[in-house]
Amino acid sequence: MTAPVQQKYDTYLKRKMSLKTSFTFVLLIALIVWSFIYTGFNVGDLMVGLPQIGDLFAQMIPPDMSYLSQITQPMLDTIRMAIVSTVLGSIVSIPVALLCASNIVQKKWINIPARFVLNIVRTIPDLLLAAIFVAVFGIGQIPGILALFILTICIIGKLLYESLETIDPGPMEAMTAVGANKVTWIVYGVVPQAISSFASYVLYAFEVNIRASAVLGLVGAGGIGLFYDQTLGLFQYPKTATIILFTLVIVVIIDYVSTKVREQLA
Repeated sequence: MTAPVQQKYDTYLKRKMSLKTSFTFVLLIALIVWSFIYTGFNVGDLMVGLPQIGDLFAQMIPPDMSYLSQITQPMLDTIRMAIVSTVLGSIVSIPVALLCASNIVQKKWINIPARFVLNIVRTIPDLLLAAIFVAVFGIGQIPGILALFILTICIIGKLLYESLETIDPGPMEAMTAVGANKVTWIVYGVVPQAISSFASYVLYAFEVNIRASAVLGLVGAGGIGLFYDQTLGLFQYPKTATIILFTLVIVVIIDYVSTKVREQLA
């Protein structure tokens, strides 16, 4: 290809990329504008509501710290719910992730349906799951644990199978060459490469479950969320502020500890 022809070809490619970039940008702007119009978002309405937010926070001050004695046990229940659901969910997520990983189960009729089911379940909000389980089992901690259990499977299963698909295939190929069975192949070829990522995902799921369990109580799924619903419904805002601060402290502590643990696993 001669220099003038090469120059024309490069100019054509640049124009094509420029047009493609411009079209993508215009499409993105149009999508954003359409979303603002369709949702009826109005800056004026937002400005009108801001003083009401200020009034709400003003009613929360000062927090009713004497309420701590009444919410300590529910907060412990919330943490226990998160622990149980995280442990059970992380165990079940292992076979789910193995079935979804195309380099582990090399049969499309298995991993494609497994991924499809996992994605379908992931689309169900945890609040909806909790509401369904409350309708089945009644108000209490069991519905919350079941909802968080499914949430944990979805989180860890998704992250883990994507991580499994990026592991080094060398050890598995070597063991296949010497006739190792599937179990040995997984235990000695997959587990050593995935264990640190799995532990990190479990800690992340535990953090998510702590936050989620505090909200699930709003639909009767036990834990501290029941007291959120109660105090807000009775306009006891100083008590609500105490619950928020207590939850914040617990979440920050757990987040700090899990971050340090993940750093050691990295």
